[in-house]
Amino acid sequence: MYRYFTLSTAIAGIFLATTSCQKPVSAPAVEKDNAPVQTVDFSGHLPIAYVEVDSLLNNYNLAKDLNEQMLTRQENARATVNEKGRQLEKEVAEFERKVKNNAFLSQERFEQEQQRLLKKQQELQAYAQQLENELLQEQQKMLIQVTDSITNFIKEYNKDGRYEAILNNSSVLYIKPSYNITPEITRLLNNRYTSKQK
Repeated sequence: MYRYFTLSTAIAGIFLATTSCQKPVSAPAVEKDNAPVQTVDFSGHLPIAYVEVDSLLNNYNLAKDLNEQMLTRQENARATVNEKGRQLEKEVAEFERKVKNNAFLSQERFEQEQQRLLKKQQELQAYAQQLENELLQEQQKMLIQVTDSITNFIKEYNKDGRYEAILNNSSVLYIKPSYNITPEITRLLNNRYTSKQK
């Protein structure tokens, strides 16, 4: 009934693009419509990097803390619904025992009890749906919080323009491991998160 909260699947498709790099160009400028066009020297490293989103989310303390909070809320909601369900099952079993033993003194009393149990069942279903909706809304808020935290940090991290683009690895078929900045980004994000908690 409740969905397992996973940040990695929810935001693995994020494309983390940053500002352009102010890197000198070595190829001759080509003019088009009297406007010079700059080309990048590809003889060295490309001014790009990538982040392994799954690894980042598994090691980013904010994401881990929010994930743990969501799992706790899901477990509490499930336990509450299950407890109410067990109570209803007991009442239904008691109703069926009375029916079997002809314990109801009138048809009217039988129908009243039957309607009461049906209403209670509908209320339990509505309550379970309400809890699930609340959890989904809370999950969405957490996803936005983590996504904003990462994308804003990436922009700040690249404010010097050292990279033309910072990609996530799920969008790339192959890229050299030397372009991987995940460990550094994770360390810096965790340092920032820890300092905010103090």
